[in-house]
Amino acid sequence: MTQEIGFTKMHGIGNDYIYVDSTLYNIKNPEKAAIAWSDRHKGIGSDGLVLIGKADIPEADFTMRIFNADGSEAMMCGNASRCIGKYLFEKGLTKKTSIRLLTAAGIKVLNLTVEGKVVKNVTVDMGEPVLDNERQFANTDANGKETTLKISEKNIFGTFVSMGNPHFVIFTDDLTTDSIEHYGPQLEHDSMFPERANIEFAKIQEDGSIRMRVWERGSGITMACGTGACATAVAACLTKRTGRTATISMDGGELQICWNKEDNHVYMTGGAEFVFEGYIHF
Repeated sequence: MTQEIGFTKMHGIGNDYIYVDSTLYNIKNPEKAAIAWSDRHKGIGSDGLVLIGKADIPEADFTMRIFNADGSEAMMCGNASRCIGKYLFEKGLTKKTSIRLLTAAGIKVLNLTVEGKVVKNVTVDMGEPVLDNERQFANTDANGKETTLKISEKNIFGTFVSMGNPHFVIFTDDLTTDSIEHYGPQLEHDSMFPERANIEFAKIQEDGSIRMRVWERGSGITMACGTGACATAVAACLTKRTGRTATISMDGGELQICWNKEDNHVYMTGGAEFVFEGYIHF
């Protein structure tokens, strides 16, 4: 028996997800729904599915669960968290401009910049980057240093950074789609990453900003990745390519990233947009 489910499609600099208020709709098989609804020809079309709920612990206000386009569950998404902040405030589900969001990667704090009743941008405290998570990266000796993986008989140099979910950041002059589609899936599934990984391909620009493209774990090439932008900024600083603040330019737009020296937290600032709403039977 199918049910009618209300949804909202939103994007954060082109990283688009389907958002459902799980307090109103109980999706019994979100993995299957994510696959069906993310299909850009036969479904709604998105990079995945996000379920928004009320937190049942006093330390958090709301919860998020996120499922990639292939049905796999992710721990966190920076672009999706900004969209959730806008969704909650503009739909009147909260009056707070500082929201504590419980994710599988811990509690993230969303600070909203509001003009009137509109959320203009959101700064997310993404927490501390982790450089030596052996559950996500088998090379425990790397600890923030560039390491080498051999893919298709080519040595690939990159830096592992976990922002709750695993990232491998590669600085290269080749940001072509052909190259990303060739190396991205091989790196994502490399044995060095027990939980697979998101792969960032980045280049330092003349103005000091960073141009980055991403192969997202479970979704392929996407317009943007918030946690990926954070990981790229951290990797650029670790390898002395930039300082602790950076503008990350992706296919869908820009994010401002600051790796704060005082608390070691990474702060991500950017916008979020509504696309459309509707109902789907599932």
